[in-house]
Amino acid sequence: MRLPDFLGLGVQKGGTTTLHRLLLDHPEVFLPEQKEVHYFSLHYRRGPAWYASHYEAVAAGLCCGDITPYYLFHPEAPGRLKALLPAARLIVLLRDPVERSLSQVFHARRLGLEPLDLEAALAAEPQRLAGAEAVLARPDGRHGSHQEHSYMGRSRYERQLPGWQALFAPEQLLILRSEDLFTDPASAWERLQSFLGLTPVPWAGALPRANAGGGELATVPPQLRAWLREQLAPTYRAMEADYGLCW
Repeated sequence: MRLPDFLGLGVQKGGTTTLHRLLLDHPEVFLPEQKEVHYFSLHYRRGPAWYASHYEAVAAGLCCGDITPYYLFHPEAPGRLKALLPAARLIVLLRDPVERSLSQVFHARRLGLEPLDLEAALAAEPQRLAGAEAVLARPDGRHGSHQEHSYMGRSRYERQLPGWQALFAPEQLLILRSEDLFTDPASAWERLQSFLGLTPVPWAGALPRANAGGGELATVPPQLRAWLREQLAPTYRAMEADYGLCW
């Protein structure tokens, strides 16, 4: 079976759609037409043959991948992925935690997945996610709020990354700030190609953008942003101390 050589683990609202489109333009990369395969999260019960069916068209010599931003946050994904793809290379894009959380709320509202207003949605998260991990431990387990309403939870990177680092060697994991992908795409492109062992292709000079918001972030009251920053303070401290990432 032909299976992925690399995976884009996340984060949601962190530039993974841009990453997908960027890598699609490299002549040595194959990605499924459907960006998010969700094998290690939503479709694990279907088995590896179902997963491999997404890569039947891969030509010899190509590097193939799976970019599904729910993987980073799904508690069972690290172990499942390690069991099937122990040598895989893993890409993580991390966005400013506060901005990522807010962007996810507005994204959910645009898609009709969030009926509550911003403050109510953030307040409802703990109750909505209660008991989610027990449900997700089953091969067929799905928990809608864990995927759709995990606004602050998905931004707690210091709780997610250790599970991956415990199972995969440091050289298998590439962590990039989402902001760097957009402000210095040429350098990010160089790092991505080197990490995946691709023949270097010069930066094309244009970055594909996708899933941009509708300007809602500019409407967030400063006091709410400050409150959210306080809630996520452990994440900011850990990212700077352990990974040298600052926002």
